[in-house]
Amino acid sequence: MTQRETADHRPVSQGDRIQTIDILRGVALLGILLMNIPGFAMPDNFDEVFRNDPTTINFWLNAGITILFEGKMRAMFSLIFGVGILLFMARKEKAATGRVPAGNRAIGLFFRRMGWLVLFGLLDSHVLLWFGDILYFYGVVGMIAFWFRNLKPSLLALGVPLVAIIGFVLMTLFFQNIRDKRLAYLAVQTAQQQGRTLTATQQQAIKDWQAAANEFFPNKVQAAEHTRLMKSNNYFVVASRYRQEVWDLQTKHLPLMIWDSLALMLLGMALYKWGFVTGQWSRRRYWQTLLIGYGLGLSLVTYSFYFGYQHFPTSEAFLAYLEEHPIQWTRLIYPFQRMLLVMAHASLIILLIKSKVVQGLLNRIGAVGQMAFTNYVMHTLICTFVFFGYGLNQYGEWQFYQLYFLVAAIWLLQLIVSPIWLRYFQYGPLEWVWRSLTYWQRQPMHRQV
Repeated sequence: MTQRETADHRPVSQGDRIQTIDILRGVALLGILLMNIPGFAMPDNFDEVFRNDPTTINFWLNAGITILFEGKMRAMFSLIFGVGILLFMARKEKAATGRVPAGNRAIGLFFRRMGWLVLFGLLDSHVLLWFGDILYFYGVVGMIAFWFRNLKPSLLALGVPLVAIIGFVLMTLFFQNIRDKRLAYLAVQTAQQQGRTLTATQQQAIKDWQAAANEFFPNKVQAAEHTRLMKSNNYFVVASRYRQEVWDLQTKHLPLMIWDSLALMLLGMALYKWGFVTGQWSRRRYWQTLLIGYGLGLSLVTYSFYFGYQHFPTSEAFLAYLEEHPIQWTRLIYPFQRMLLVMAHASLIILLIKSKVVQGLLNRIGAVGQMAFTNYVMHTLICTFVFFGYGLNQYGEWQFYQLYFLVAAIWLLQLIVSPIWLRYFQYGPLEWVWRSLTYWQRQPMHRQV
């Protein structure tokens, strides 16, 4: 191996790491579990029992998580993933490798890296059975975002409002398709009540709606059946609950799924080029971003939550609203409140880093972020073991608020273990596997003392 090839393989030293980025990634990774854990633990429509009942702790806990964190942590994680694309390429393009130009080798390494991430995502979703896996989508979207990396920051940032509009249009078309099926089904019901003989078209309308309802609006009977499958002690029975849905998301629904993550990754690149995520802005600019973000974002998301509280307490109420309203204009609020709040959250974290307050905690969070891949899959392993039928079989057994005792325990575990691990090893276990596969060569694991 040449000297340049050795440099190309060498891990990023602790001194060369950008601590702010590790900390932001760590916050996002820990925060994502707040939204993910109900998906591991709770049956269909679990929140209908408290969604419209402000006298319960579950209502207010759900409100706080929805308002402050839902969508924001995944957005922050996507931003930092976009930054990671730039950092990976910048370092690799400096190292020529014999007869292969540095840029060409860097591109090859990057796409191999993303290809392995896609495979890891397929394993996480279809073998470990986490239906909310993001690794697959990040691998796919990362390959697309790569080609935009050299654009000016202003052009990269345009992706967010463009995708917000495109996403609103696509989601509106999606729900209008469901609405059309619903209205056609209701018309057939009226015809049946009047004693008419159904035509082939009307019979097909019943099938179309039943298929849509089964996929998106499971009733109590279907929810009970899904719970029965999840509580089976047979791995393959549990797997049958989600595998087809996950595969549909990863294939036929993929064109709808990629845009949000793509826009956020591109915005992350822009924020890196502007110096935001590396802490290069002045304290005053971070404070301004924080105040504007929380001021506008919290107002918008609180209104949106209250609107849902009034109009969508149950699936039946949502369907009734859908029948009367072809366009849900309140959906336009989501992408804007989310970005306002994620920028405010990021500004708050960066201000804490600059102030040197709670530095010990921030260092631990940075270690969690440095091992984000390992820690993310650890979430899957712990939660599937606790809740799925072939593990401790706690699926559907806990109150909503009780889930967050486990979240706190997982956070504590990772905040303790991650710094200790990195004291002795250069990478997390899965980071080491990923890197070794990317370079197709076993990487040094132990840290040099």
